[in-house]
Order: sequence, then C-alpha cells, then structure tokens
Amino acid sequence: MLTLGEVYLVLAYAAMLASPIETIRTQLQQYQHADAAIARIRELLGARSTLAEPPEPVALPAGPLSVEFRSVTFAYEAEPVLHDLSFVLAPGRTLGLLGHTGSGKSTCARLLFRLYDPTAGAVCLGGVDLRHVDPQALRGRIGLVTQDVQLFDATLGDNVTLFDPAVSDARLLALLETLGLGPWLDRLPGGLDVQISPGQLSAGEAQLVALARVFVKDPDLVILDEASSRLDPETQALLERALYRLLAGRTAIVIAHRLSTLERADDVLLLRQGRAVEYGPLAALAADPRSHVARLWRAGAARQELLA
Repeated sequence: MLTLGEVYLVLAYAAMLASPIETIRTQLQQYQHADAAIARIRELLGARSTLAEPPEPVALPAGPLSVEFRSVTFAYEAEPVLHDLSFVLAPGRTLGLLGHTGSGKSTCARLLFRLYDPTAGAVCLGGVDLRHVDPQALRGRIGLVTQDVQLFDATLGDNVTLFDPAVSDARLLALLETLGLGPWLDRLPGGLDVQISPGQLSAGEAQLVALARVFVKDPDLVILDEASSRLDPETQALLERALYRLLAGRTAIVIAHRLSTLERADDVLLLRQGRAVEYGPLAALAADPRSHVARLWRAGAARQELLA
C-alpha cells in the first residue's frame, strides 16, 4: 500500500527521468547519423580519379578553341553510348547539339570536360588530345552551364564569384552590365550584397547567376545545356541577351531541347543512339529538303519542346 504522497513521488521521479532518457535517445540517433555521414565523407575523400594525368602536359592554344571528336566510342558499362563519332567544330563557331534522351548529348559534354576518357578514339581541343592536357588547366578554359544550378546560402556576389576574393565588386558590376543584367541587379534589394539561398530565386534568375559565373571565368569554350523554357517573357528576354553576349567571340556547344535554340547556332549535329545522323552548317541543312533538321523545321515545331 502506498500513501498519496508516495504515489506523487513515484510519478514525479518518473517524469523527471523521462526527459533525460529522451535526450539520450535523441543524441544516440544523431550520433548514428553523424557516424554514417563521416563514413561517406571518408569514402569521398579517399576516392581517386582513374584518369591518368600526363607526365608532360601540353598547353592548349590561346583564344577560342576548336573541337574535334576523332572516331570516339564510349561506354559507361558494357553497352556503348557513343559509336565511332567524328566531327570538327572550327574556333569561334556555335554548335547546336540535337538528339532524343539517351542519344549521347550529355556524354559529349562530359568527355569535353574530361570527366571520362573515351573508350576508343580521341577528343581534342585546339588540336590537342585532352589526355595530354593538365585537367585543371583544361577545366579553366571551359565554361559549363547546366539546367540544374547550384546556389549557396550566401550573398549574390559570392554566388557569382564562387567566393573568389580576387574578383572585385567593381569588376563584377562591370561584367554584369556587359551581360545586360544591370537592370535585373538594380531590382534586387541590396544588389550584390543581397542574401540568397537555394530555392529563393526563380529558375530564370538562377540561370542568370549561372551565366554570370561563366562570364566571370572568361572561358574559351562554353558548353550550354539549354535553359528551361518555363520562364516568364521578361526573364527569357534577359536570358537571350545575356547568352548573345556570353557566346560572342567564343566556341560554343549548345545542347538544344528546342528547335528555336538553333537560331543562335552556326552548325548542327543531330545524334541518334550515339551516332551522328546529320552534321553541317545550319543554313545548308535547313535548305536541304532531304535533311532531318529541315523536316523538323518545316513541321512548324520551332517554338515547341521536341527533344528531351
């Protein structure tokens, strides 16, 4: 038999124990998460590239770079993604890269960035096989713009310069003005010092940040995975003007998902299942009634999504 006071003491002591036990349980759970994260971080830090670095790197020529695929075959696993692909893009020209999903468009970009080496053949920039170029020097000459833009919880200026203190605010403002992004910047409260975070900017504004990043880098080859078409007309116009200024005087490869993107291309390469179906100047292909590009153009789909 317990007295009323003893029952109260038991309940009070149980309540006092519950909170520390719950705290210990939560901390053990956090410890398990941290232990798993540390294991993944160690695995990432321990990863080493399988790409061989050249013992005596060859420097790429100055200025816009020519692009050449010499009988390139590539496979991620057993089945090749690219089959004996060959083409040459002259310096300063823009190539529109067309093809359905799985045709090898993104693989071409990864090979140019030397994330992989071809299974057979050679990928060359400025006439130099990329296997003979220092990877860091190579990637300093290439600007890559993807549809998926990674933003940091930092100021707009830090997001554009990627925290590079060597880029002054004055230079950054001048570059944004050159890109035609001055009016957009003026509308932001705080300008370059405005704090942004992932998800805060619209898809179009994130693409503007990505273009500004590449312009700050001043590359000689730009690889552009076409921006999303789901943009408001004003942002779309800003994006088009910025692209025009970005691609001027540079070699460019535009992975196109819409035929309207070809309006800024000099040459067109149409891929199908990793093989080149058509390649040549846009004007010549558009004028050839037997051309696949001409048939697509005549189909009246120049302003619609055709390829994913």
